[in-house]
Amino acid sequence: MNVALTFNVKPESETFSESVSSNLQQSSQIENTQIDQFAEWDTWETINAVKDALSIYHDVNLIEADQNAFEKFKSIRPDIVFNIAEGLKGVSREAQIPAMLEMLDIPFTGSDSLTLGICLDKSRTKEILSYHNIPNSKFSVYEDSSELNGKTYNFPMFVKPISEGSSKGIFSSSITNNFFELKSEIERINNLYDQPALVEEFLPGREFTVALLGNGNDIKILPIIEVRFDKYPKEVKPIYSYEAKWILDTKENDFDVFDCPAQIEKELEEKIKEVCLRTYKVLRCRDWSRIDVRLDKNGVPNIIEINPLPGIMPDPKENSSFPKAARAAGMSYDEMINQVLISACKRYNLL
Repeated sequence: MNVALTFNVKPESETFSESVSSNLQQSSQIENTQIDQFAEWDTWETINAVKDALSIYHDVNLIEADQNAFEKFKSIRPDIVFNIAEGLKGVSREAQIPAMLEMLDIPFTGSDSLTLGICLDKSRTKEILSYHNIPNSKFSVYEDSSELNGKTYNFPMFVKPISEGSSKGIFSSSITNNFFELKSEIERINNLYDQPALVEEFLPGREFTVALLGNGNDIKILPIIEVRFDKYPKEVKPIYSYEAKWILDTKENDFDVFDCPAQIEKELEEKIKEVCLRTYKVLRCRDWSRIDVRLDKNGVPNIIEINPLPGIMPDPKENSSFPKAARAAGMSYDEMINQVLISACKRYNLL
């Protein structure tokens, strides 16, 4: 088949890790500087790894997800698009490429534009989960810190941007313990990211991430990963923050804080799988997604994030969760990528 691979590449991606690592000494100041602007985009290493995997069986064309993409789709007319593009701007950016492809009636991997748009807006996601009685932390949305006036809170509270991924905007300061800290974090999100702040009751329990692959009766839940906060440096807060994901966790720094498969009792494993499968289906995810789960004070698994465009860095040293879970399931990186494509082809009756 003729497969197009759509992507967004980090500017100067070859040196991205080094530039982020250089901020380690400045970690006390980075909360107030938007150094994470391109965190969601991929490096050429990842893009080429996906291309190489697809090229084993197919002819592959690279199409960057920029303002010329629509005309390239019309010109090339691929049989199917393997989409890993995060989009350019706005709260609907992840839906931009899928919306183009839907208009052109070109098949593509992954969730449709509506699901991608909803999942990037964390408040809309939580509203849907709450309607379906899927556990998630209580929350409020603030477009301005003045909206806090007259309200009371059960601290600690957790603050993050309403429409970001890859831990963008999430730092140690995101855990707030008093009204002053909460107000300051809301203002930081409003000003730096030009969007509302999502304020949630902080979940104090263990954290897991779950990779799902497939559709309908063929959905596979790959081995669960636990983020081991007890292995964090003492000065780092127990959240999977930007510092943890992009500063402490590099190829050069051994940040071994992941258990895969997670060492958990069977009952908890089944509860996590059940809530993730329900979430995947309720939000109408397709082909693949990674879902983050955290236990509340009673040990109940709560959904904290849905990632229908999961990170897929190929190097095992970078602790990319979806490939890590795939390897634990006995799949190579190439097999994982092609299995996603096969899942999409089945949906479109292309096999």
